[in-house]
Amino acid sequence: MEAMSNPLLNFTGLPRFTEITAQHVEPAIDYLLEDNRRQIQALLSDVPQPDWHNFIEPLEELDDRLSRAWAPVSHLNAVLNSDELRAAYNACLPKLSDYATELGQNEALFHAYQKIADQGEALDGAQQRLLQNGLRDFRLSGVDLPEEKKQRFGEIASRLSEITARYEENILDATNAWTKVITDEKELAGLPQSALDLAAQTADRRGEQGWMFTLEFPSYFPIITYADNRELRREMYEAYATRASDQGPNGGEFDNSEIMEEILALRHELAGLLGYANYAERSLATKMARSTDEVLDFLHDLAARARKQGEEELAELHDFAREHFAVTELQSWDIPYYSEKLRKHRYSISQEELKPWFPETRVIPGMFEVIGRVFGVQIQESQEKVETWHPDVRFYEIRNHDGDLLGQFYFDLYARPKKRGGAWMADAISRMKTRNREQLPVAFMTCNFTPPVGDKPALLTHEEVQVLFHEFGHGLHHMLTQVDYPSISGISGVAWDAVELPSQFMENWCWEKQALPLISGHYETGDPLPSDMYERMLAARNFQSAMQLLRQLEFSLFDFLIHLQYDPQKGGRIYEILEAVREEVAVVRPPEWNRFAHGFHHIFGGGYAAGYYSYKWAEVLSADAFSLFEEKGVFDLQTGLAFRQHILEKGGSEDAMDLFIAFRGREPSIDALLRHSGIK
Repeated sequence: MEAMSNPLLNFTGLPRFTEITAQHVEPAIDYLLEDNRRQIQALLSDVPQPDWHNFIEPLEELDDRLSRAWAPVSHLNAVLNSDELRAAYNACLPKLSDYATELGQNEALFHAYQKIADQGEALDGAQQRLLQNGLRDFRLSGVDLPEEKKQRFGEIASRLSEITARYEENILDATNAWTKVITDEKELAGLPQSALDLAAQTADRRGEQGWMFTLEFPSYFPIITYADNRELRREMYEAYATRASDQGPNGGEFDNSEIMEEILALRHELAGLLGYANYAERSLATKMARSTDEVLDFLHDLAARARKQGEEELAELHDFAREHFAVTELQSWDIPYYSEKLRKHRYSISQEELKPWFPETRVIPGMFEVIGRVFGVQIQESQEKVETWHPDVRFYEIRNHDGDLLGQFYFDLYARPKKRGGAWMADAISRMKTRNREQLPVAFMTCNFTPPVGDKPALLTHEEVQVLFHEFGHGLHHMLTQVDYPSISGISGVAWDAVELPSQFMENWCWEKQALPLISGHYETGDPLPSDMYERMLAARNFQSAMQLLRQLEFSLFDFLIHLQYDPQKGGRIYEILEAVREEVAVVRPPEWNRFAHGFHHIFGGGYAAGYYSYKWAEVLSADAFSLFEEKGVFDLQTGLAFRQHILEKGGSEDAMDLFIAFRGREPSIDALLRHSGIK
């Protein structure tokens, strides 16, 4: 295949999704890796006095070119998975890993970086930061290691890239493998009409009669929350909680057990090669937290503050279920169901009841209006025809108040088969400005909401509205950056435990009385959310908040401890450690056959290994940052512009704590988080 006819090698404009096929992937990546190696070697041999312009800028351009080719491949693998694409994607992973290791261990490159960094006074702050990060990353790639250890490091990195991808694939395959068709509507008592409509639509599209349920979240969630049929709840809970494991209806078929053990062993060995005692220590090299003790103290402190309240909340639930439904023992598949009943009983409000007031047709333009008022920008659907990967995908532009284009993004909002679950923002194109190139940032914004059914718009739960705002916070971080170098622009180069600050910060507007009229309105009448419903929604905001906090702390401690306490003699002890964590912090204890860790893709497949605590760490930052808006006004433009200037525009160009202090005037305090969470 001619290199230049390959759509992945055309870097003018946006990705050409209608042209890209699986056959293009390997040839494009092979070509770029070979060409990058050749050009880097030429830089090393032909530039006797390396400086920013003649050395670092060309390297940033080469790296960005590779990222731009890989971004649509990685994205399509997540949102339009097929056997052919998966094979091509997997074939490239070890090649990309080997290339990254090779560069990271290139001593000539390392010395050139060091030489340029030593020219300190000739560089601005962002340039110095990029070089400091680069020198750190060389060391984290093993540039200082003896040759045999360098080789082993490369083997580990390559193997990890393969098996973390396989872990993700097993979850996707296990999710797709299980379905349940029900033909007797009486078995579905309690389910809201929207869930019945989706299940009927799913059955119809797959040539079945009745109602079809899957393990995609919009299908799973209504069953576990609303179905009166306890056996159906149990069956679906078991299928969901044992995905990709040795247990459950597909037990052993897509089993992640051995992969998880190998991932932990390899991470531990890799950390040891670099001189760290364990992978948790290695993880903190790119984070705000200064030590493993600091992370553990933070998590244990939060758990201690929330434990008593969590126990009280669970006791209330047991009392309620016993008194109103004569249920003497609550199982894991009962907790969401009776919690929803209790919420409804106490506050006369449910997520389902709120959905008609949060149609996508109001939420999305309303969110854009909120963002416009807070940060002084305008967001509109693009007028140009843009190639996408699915008919549901839409494309938008974000502009400054004076009309200057700042960035663009794709919106892919609905769940469908062959699409990875969850919600995320990913880079399509990074901001870059060099003497040769100038490009604006483009983001992929992906969710898994219930799609429109019939002629109704998609109706969102209020929790889904928060997910949307959360991911858009990441998108703003990527698109509003004013840093010109991709490796420290947007979310790149940001300390990982600060990267969730903008996303969690944006969720606050979903609750504000002044913002809600913008993002809500009945899908049929346009009527505003009734004030009494808002008051009930607000009253229910912190319903079971301690139980929810403890669940997140359970995940965070488990993740951190399996990396911190790994012992090669004993293996991963995954469920042994999880059980010990639950003993300390959990108030709800799942059944022995629950295999939560087998589907915990954040830490085994995503970028959160020994870093899941970042969600809570950043929540302290975001709650404290928002408290300034509570003082000044939630639409105070001056405060919004300050947040934009100090946090969103700076990306990874300065230290995360310094940026927070520049915005807030002091270091963060935990008080706002406890207040927002309703923790006494």
